[in-house]
Amino acid sequence: MTKLLWDQVGTRLVEAGVDRGVLYPRTKIGVSWSGLVSVDESPLGGETTPIYLDGVKYLDVVASEDYKATIAAFSAPEDFNPCDGNVSLAPGLIATQQPRARFGFSYRTLIGNDTDGMAYGYKLHLVYNCIASPTSRANKTLSTTADPTDLSWEINSVPPQATGYKPTAHFVVDSTKADPTALANLETLLYGNDLADDLEINAQLPTQETVIATLLGS
Repeated sequence: MTKLLWDQVGTRLVEAGVDRGVLYPRTKIGVSWSGLVSVDESPLGGETTPIYLDGVKYLDVVASEDYKATIAAFSAPEDFNPCDGNVSLAPGLIATQQPRARFGFSYRTLIGNDTDGMAYGYKLHLVYNCIASPTSRANKTLSTTADPTDLSWEINSVPPQATGYKPTAHFVVDSTKADPTALANLETLLYGNDLADDLEINAQLPTQETVIATLLGS
C-alpha cells in the first residue's frame, strides 16, 4: 500500500475567475456575453431529512437538487432582451415585464496550480433550459466617482431528459482531464468557427447527448 503524501509539486490546485460567457437563445445562434462579472452558483434543494424508527435514526432522505445561479454583468447581449422580459414594439421602444424566453448559457472558470499558475486549465460550464427571474436594480446619480450599475439576474433551470444518469441542467467539462482533440471539437460547437462555405459552424449549445458523444470521440 502506498503511503499518502500531501502538497506535492503540481497538485496544489485553485479555481478562480469567470470568462467566455455565451448566451444561446432558443431560436438563434449563440452570442458572446461581454461584460460578464460573476456567476454565483447556489443549487436549490438537496436538503437531508432524517427518518427515525423506534427513537433511533433509521435513514437520511436527500431531496432532489436543482441548478440555480445569479449572473452579474455590466451589460447583456441585445439577444438577452426577450429572456429579460423585454419586447421591442418600435425602433427604440421597449415594453418590459413581458413573458420571459428560456435560453442556454455557458461560461468558463479557470484552474490554477503551483507550477503553471492560472494557465493550468479551465472548466466549461454548460447550463440548459434557463429562465431569468426579475431582480432589483439601483439607478444612482452621477458623482465624481464612476460607479457603473451592476446588472444581475437569478436563473433557474429545467433539466433535459437523460438516460444513464439523473437529469441535470448543468454539465462541467474539465480541460485537464478531457481528451484535447475531443475538447477542441466541443469548443468549436460552443463558440463556432470562421471557416467558409459548408465547413462553417455557428455557435450553439449542443444537446447533452452530443456533448457526451463528442467527449467520448464518437
